[in-house]
Amino acid sequence: MMPLSYWELKNWFTNVDFTIVGSGIVGLHCAIELRQRFPKAKILILEKGILPQGASTKNAGFACFGSISEILDDLKTHTEEDVAALVEKRWNGLQLLRENLGDKILDFRQYGGYELFLQHDEAFFEECANQVSSVNQILSPIFKEKVFVKKNNDFGFQNVFNYLIYNSFEGQIDTGNMMQALLKKAIASDILILNQQNVTTFHDLDSKVEIITNGISFYTNKLLLATNGFASELIEGDIKPARAQVLITKPIENLSIKGTFHLDRGYYYFRNVENRILFGGGRNLDFEGETTTEFGQTKIIQDQLEQLLKDVILPRQNFEIEHRWSGIMGVGSHKKPIVKILSQNVYCGVRLGGMGVAIGSLVGKELADLL
Repeated sequence: MMPLSYWELKNWFTNVDFTIVGSGIVGLHCAIELRQRFPKAKILILEKGILPQGASTKNAGFACFGSISEILDDLKTHTEEDVAALVEKRWNGLQLLRENLGDKILDFRQYGGYELFLQHDEAFFEECANQVSSVNQILSPIFKEKVFVKKNNDFGFQNVFNYLIYNSFEGQIDTGNMMQALLKKAIASDILILNQQNVTTFHDLDSKVEIITNGISFYTNKLLLATNGFASELIEGDIKPARAQVLITKPIENLSIKGTFHLDRGYYYFRNVENRILFGGGRNLDFEGETTTEFGQTKIIQDQLEQLLKDVILPRQNFEIEHRWSGIMGVGSHKKPIVKILSQNVYCGVRLGGMGVAIGSLVGKELADLL
């Protein structure tokens, strides 16, 4: 550990009021909210990566709140009231994000969302199609109109049922634009952000918190953890990492696909990015292997993504893969995020369940509300 100068210690690590771990959607929204409430406070964000590590800069940019199959799956383990509350939280979070940054910056486009059903999964298709009315009824107090309707497959998808289940409320955003705008807003609000600072441990000393990173140890009045998929490295609880693998094609001439699309209970998802297809998922092929904080790709999942592109999504078109990456989500046995006080001076807002775009802004605000 290289000794810091007097100036570095004084300006960055002395008299720190609030330290936030994680510069993703939650951490940045939390910091901006704290600045509004405490105009003179010293606010420091510590980020382990060069860019926000995890999922905030690596997600698919879905402005969604759950496909029909995901909601039905949630109803098997949650009450109707709990599921409605989850959907409402995601919907309100999306509106807060749009309000905070604006649709132009986000490049928000409400093309709608669709769920596809593979032909060999007839029982699953029938289950979802038969439950559309009941799910719409559960969600009617939130949206005041039908959320899900059946539509014909007009996109040329093959090896799927001719009916897709459509959701007009769903949209897509530019993830990079979102995170750049949030970072600029935080910096303009005199919030200090230090990258490549990996917090290894902390100690709540009642009057203050000692934080130890890979580069320094210092004290802060309050510590707020917004590390989502990496939270299990610092705290105990019902949360574990979940890696999501993603790829994007090179530009495809005359691409007619527009919208956000869900497949196989939400384990696969794709969308257009202008005239490219972004496609991710496949964690269900190897749950154990994908329960990791290590970034990377695996052959079993990448092969399946390419096969589905070839057989289902782009059956009559030539395409090439331009780039592949992965992100780390935070999941658990319950879909509700964990926003709570851990000790006298330590708080957390984690376990976003793959819905960071939808609920990240709201969880960040709720994390700040704990103070």
